[in-house]
Amino acid sequence: MTLDRTLAGPPAADLPAAPAPPSRRTTPAQWASQSLTMAWRSLVQIKHNPSELLDLSIQPIMFVLLFTFVFGGAIGGSTDAYLQFSLGGLIAQNALFLTVYTATGLATDLQKGTFDRFRSLPIARSAPLSGRIMGDVVRQLWSLVVLLAVGVALGFRITTSPLAVLAAFGLLVAFTVAFSWTSVLLGVLARDPEKVQIYGFTVLFPLTFASNAFAPTQTMPDWLQAWVSINPVTRLADALRGLLVGGPVAANAIATLLWGVAFAAVFGPLAVWALRTRV
Repeated sequence: MTLDRTLAGPPAADLPAAPAPPSRRTTPAQWASQSLTMAWRSLVQIKHNPSELLDLSIQPIMFVLLFTFVFGGAIGGSTDAYLQFSLGGLIAQNALFLTVYTATGLATDLQKGTFDRFRSLPIARSAPLSGRIMGDVVRQLWSLVVLLAVGVALGFRITTSPLAVLAAFGLLVAFTVAFSWTSVLLGVLARDPEKVQIYGFTVLFPLTFASNAFAPTQTMPDWLQAWVSINPVTRLADALRGLLVGGPVAANAIATLLWGVAFAAVFGPLAVWALRTRV
């Protein structure tokens, strides 16, 4: 009898309890800290891939030069006049195009199994997603500075106040952070980074070019003007023009922020849900 008990081992009550799985409940402060850590991870990657920083610099310069000197005379009458009109639109377009980096980075992490490792950590599900967006904000600011510097070198003149310029920076960052949730969803759904480029530009090209970013709304057909007037890129471009060179700001800025809230409210939860179902 004693031998049987010995072989059976100690009673179940004496066995050590299994460790509890890590909790995913996080406070807002913990979520912010986790997201910042993930943002830093995203930015450190530039150190190991310097060509990414070159892309962030070359693309804005290329767009400014091409649109100013190729289309400036035909659309604006002169390159100087067109540059005063188009730079706000170029900033808006470039900001949306840069959100593709968010989707590409997420698709790469998912393909390499990085999110499988994140899943084992006691962090919020949304922290890797929001961290990626925060890291890309720095990329956005760098690209914006490059655009403004090149524009000024070509003859663009800011005719408002420094406070208005800071407001333009803030509005652009606020909208692109909200819009980035669209790219986050795309990056989670895409099975490989190459498809992100195809799907991303399929969405972004109609959105940016069917706006008044590069040509005045009144020069377009009536049926197109109806969409252009409410297009979020149009609203953002007009708000940036008002803040940088003067003109109406309040209505366009409010419409831009409302569009941003709508993008985040719809695509943010969908992105988190898609990540949970995939990993």
